[in-house]
Amino acid sequence: MRAILVVNPKATTTTGRGRDVLVRALRSEVDLTVEYTRRRGHAVALARAAARQGVDLVVTLGGDGTVNEVVNGLMTAGPGDTDEDRPTAEQLPALAAVPGGSTNVFARALGLPSQWPDAAGVILEGLRLGRVRTIGLGRADDRYFTFCAGLGLDAAVINRVERARRRGRVSTPALYLRSIVSQYLLGDERRHPTIRLERPGEITEGELATVIIQNTAPWTYVGDREVNPNPDASFDLGLDVLAMRRLRVQSTTRMVTQSLSRQPNPRGRQILRLHDLDEFSLVAERPQAFQLDGDYLGERNKVRFTSVAAALRVIC
Repeated sequence: MRAILVVNPKATTTTGRGRDVLVRALRSEVDLTVEYTRRRGHAVALARAAARQGVDLVVTLGGDGTVNEVVNGLMTAGPGDTDEDRPTAEQLPALAAVPGGSTNVFARALGLPSQWPDAAGVILEGLRLGRVRTIGLGRADDRYFTFCAGLGLDAAVINRVERARRRGRVSTPALYLRSIVSQYLLGDERRHPTIRLERPGEITEGELATVIIQNTAPWTYVGDREVNPNPDASFDLGLDVLAMRRLRVQSTTRMVTQSLSRQPNPRGRQILRLHDLDEFSLVAERPQAFQLDGDYLGERNKVRFTSVAAALRVIC
């Protein structure tokens, strides 16, 4: 079996020694090539080239951003830009995600341990046993995502966190909490909700303040605690949506508390939840912060979301 290991050398929870251990372990099972990412977007090109060269397996060592880039490289390895040109899951290399970032939502949502040595052991066992799962993906316009997307408050918070990290701050739950409070108090989302959700053949839902889209559950983690605005979301179904009509203190606090519950079921007059959607669009009167898989991607006025069933094989 031919495999490529795509390493983000800036991954926060691994060391050079740890990477060497992983490489030796993988080479005991597969014919391995190792590539290091050098810039944002580099993993897209590496994965696309691997797929076109007929590699059997792509392994990532990094966080959710590295996984997202590799997935987009694999999914765009066909000869054209249409759905008909997209390779099937069986035609693409399988994916194995070794968690090396700060949160690693995708790997943990697949059931892998949060620590990379334990997760690597599970993946190696999966390779030996042929343990493969086919999952669906989400797509926002022309970019794929694995577990979540957001328009509004959550994306604006991610932007704040990324700016803080570029200034040398460490990504911690406390940093996210401070960023949430600052954005909530200073941002425009709660004062002037302008987002509309449009679905074919359905009534438009308007005046939404922020929208969370999930392709699986959980949405994210706070330490070991799952955060589940859409607890029924699944890799095996379409996309799930939670939108807040108004970001009032009481209703927003209740939604967060419900999402952190051991048996999450967010509900209330200010909450819109939709389950297992094939497609929809979000349209805003003014540009809104936008994120995919925890990476801030700037501002958007409109994004079309689609569910891509049985898109990719993963080792888990």
